[in-house]
Amino acid sequence: MPLPHGMELDGADDGLALAGARLVLDPAGGLFWPAERMLVVADLHLEKGSSFAARGVPLPPYDTRSTLAVLARMVERWRPRCLVALGDSFHDRGGAGRLGAEERETIAALGRGRDLVWIAGNHDPEPMAGMGGVHAQELKVGPLTLRHEPQRGAGEGEIAGHFHPVARLVVRGRGLRRRCFVTDGARMVMPALGAYAGGLNVRDVALAGLFAGAYAAHLVGGARIYRIGGHACLPDSDERGAAPTIRVRPASR
Repeated sequence: MPLPHGMELDGADDGLALAGARLVLDPAGGLFWPAERMLVVADLHLEKGSSFAARGVPLPPYDTRSTLAVLARMVERWRPRCLVALGDSFHDRGGAGRLGAEERETIAALGRGRDLVWIAGNHDPEPMAGMGGVHAQELKVGPLTLRHEPQRGAGEGEIAGHFHPVARLVVRGRGLRRRCFVTDGARMVMPALGAYAGGLNVRDVALAGLFAGAYAAHLVGGARIYRIGGHACLPDSDERGAAPTIRVRPASR
C-alpha cells in the first residue's frame, strides 16, 4: 500500500551491496541478485488462514492466493533463473496438503523453467510432498549464505528471514508501520511476504542484537523502497513521548 495521504519521505532507494554482492530490493518484499538471476523471498506462511481455522479461529481463507499473486508478479518482473524461499513457506507441516488446485498450479508455474529451492524453516522443517524443486537447510552461493534463521555472531554475507521485521516511525506527525529489510551491509534479515504474517519491531533486542553496528531499515509496501536509519525507527512502546525528525537521503547509485 502507498504512504498515507499527504505523507512523503525525502528519498528512495532500491539497491545495495551485501558482502560485495550487488542486490536489488523489490518494493513488494523480494530480493533480486542480478549476477545470479536469483529471486529470494522469505516467510510466505502459506495456508496460515486454514491452520487458524482448524483451531477455531476464523480468518478469511484467501491468504495463500494473495501471497502467491504477489510472488507471481515478482517472478514475472524479474524472470529469475532461480527462485529461493527462505523457510516458513508453509505455516505448518500439513499446509501443502490443504492447498487448493489453483494454488498448486500457481506454485507449479512459479517453478517451471527455473530452479526452485525451498529452505527449511521452523514451521516447515521437512520437504513438502508435491511442491517440486529441492529442499535444503541452507544455500551458499558465492559470498552469500541463505538460510531461514540468522545465526548469532559474525554474519558476513548472511541473508535470512524468520523475524518478520517491521519499522515504526512518525513522519510529519503521521504514524507509519511497515515491513522492511534490515541490514548493516554485512548481513540482512528479509521481510515476511505472507499476507497474514505478523512482524517484529526492528528495535526489538532479538532483531537489533544481530547487528554489531549501525543498521538501516528499508521499508516495503509502496512503489519504492525507502531507507531509514535504525536510530530513527521507534520501538513499539516509545517512552520518550516524542518522535525523531525523519529525513531520508537518496541512496547513491
